[in-house]
Amino acid sequence: MNAKELNDKTPDQLRDELVALKKEAFNLRFQQATSQLENTARIRQVRRNVARIKTVLNQKAAAAASDA
Repeated sequence: MNAKELNDKTPDQLRDELVALKKEAFNLRFQQATSQLENTARIRQVRRNVARIKTVLNQKAAAAASDA
């Protein structure tokens, strides 16, 4: 997932994606706590994707506020 893909999505789609990623992050943390996590790098990928989505949402909100 990169920023170009995220910029093409609507804010509602981004929020849905954010919810899904937060659920995945919770599940990954749970797996790590119970020593069942196989791909430890996935935690970092999910955290960064969450940050990317939040950044794009904030940029879209700022652009909408400046237009109004």
